[in-house]
Amino acid sequence: MTPPPQPGAGRRIRALRREAVFAAVPVALAALLGASAPSVAGAPGASGVGDPYFPLAGNGGYHVRHYDLTLRYDPGARHLDGTAVLTARATHALSRFDLDLQGLRVTGVTVDREAAGVRRSGQELVVTPRRHLDKDQEFQVRVDYNGTPRPVTESDGSQDGWIATDDGAFVAGEPQGSMTWFPANNHPRDKSSYDITITVPEGRTAVANGVLLGQRTAHGRTTFRWRQSEPMAAYLATASVGTFEVERYTTGDGIEVYNAVDPRQAKAAAPVLRKLPSVLEWASGLFGPYPYRAAGSIVDHAPDVGYALESQSRPVHASAPDLLTFVHEIAHQWFGDSVALTSWKDIWLNEGFASYAEWLYDEQHGGDTAQETFDELYASPEDDGLWDIPPGDPGGGDTLFEAPVYDRGAMTLHALRTAVGDPAFFRILRAWPTRHGDGHGTTGEFVRLAEQESGKDLKSLFHTWLYTEGKPERSAVGP
Repeated sequence: MTPPPQPGAGRRIRALRREAVFAAVPVALAALLGASAPSVAGAPGASGVGDPYFPLAGNGGYHVRHYDLTLRYDPGARHLDGTAVLTARATHALSRFDLDLQGLRVTGVTVDREAAGVRRSGQELVVTPRRHLDKDQEFQVRVDYNGTPRPVTESDGSQDGWIATDDGAFVAGEPQGSMTWFPANNHPRDKSSYDITITVPEGRTAVANGVLLGQRTAHGRTTFRWRQSEPMAAYLATASVGTFEVERYTTGDGIEVYNAVDPRQAKAAAPVLRKLPSVLEWASGLFGPYPYRAAGSIVDHAPDVGYALESQSRPVHASAPDLLTFVHEIAHQWFGDSVALTSWKDIWLNEGFASYAEWLYDEQHGGDTAQETFDELYASPEDDGLWDIPPGDPGGGDTLFEAPVYDRGAMTLHALRTAVGDPAFFRILRAWPTRHGDGHGTTGEFVRLAEQESGKDLKSLFHTWLYTEGKPERSAVGP
């Protein structure tokens, strides 16, 4: 994600985002849908995956292999009708399980085509199937729902999830927003493929992740069918709607490009969007082959949002991006999207890497060198916010997108580069997404990889830059 710089912040990215303050949802039982489920064997699935920053994010007891989402959105009424079919596998014998869903009215739930018991508890949709699910059993959950999606409002006033605009919706889910528009196992640990079908009034365009399989207009409405085949975390899904100008082409490498731009942003966005093929070629040269079949951007007119997000294969921007923001979100396709987090406290693996990609792009295209950018940041006084929190564990959801995560995270990578030299550093940078692509990575795994590729003991370097409070000594840069 790229939040905008605040005035006076120089080159540093100052995040505007804070931990979501979820709107209160009544804990009383919802009306039971279908017949009451009988007593069943097995154990309940956990209501979260145990993330230290977001305890209720995700759910235990199952893995979602595929989401099939069928949506119908009326921008005028701001009304969403949805059907979600989740194909999942039980990781232990289950008597019941949770889905993450905030707001919206649930009108029916089935498990393997049989009506299931269901109740609401905060952001949890608790589902009790009529028959217990055996360990390793594959099953399908269907949830029918509707209502007016409302975004998660965070402590600083920023929002994520389904955010209504004057002509549609800006849909960006980091870190918790996906549950505002579909029931999900809403944590990066659980990655799935997606089919997303969206019907909107004729004249509007609905853009999701991956490849456009087709579109059809009938009776004043247009239906768009999208497929994201490669595994994706729920927060990276989008279904943005607007009156967009659309550009489609295929790159020389066979990547299908789909750009959707609000006409009010088209003139400002055009020079940057034209650079997509060259930026993809540059990034692929450094990080390895582009991870997906599709690419592109959604450039909306959402003046109250104020950030961009690396939605998988097709980043979404609230306004026309500058070039380095564009590079940042493309770099995330490797760092954060293809290689996902297992815990939100490791967010520097996303934001530090994408920020350092900006430094590298600048360095290799006639701008400041990475060393010059590092030196400018290091010159910040000890009481500057850059040194307030350690980026390897920023402390909680309210500091997840603060400047140290981005800038000191990038400084960590530059300190690594200085310590091991360019040949080893660029091997490390490429090896990370090569070895962990379509999967997950942790800080510990990255440290071990860096030591293997460089032949150096780097534990002290990473401890200093990632986990020590305050400004590191200059001697901490390099061997």
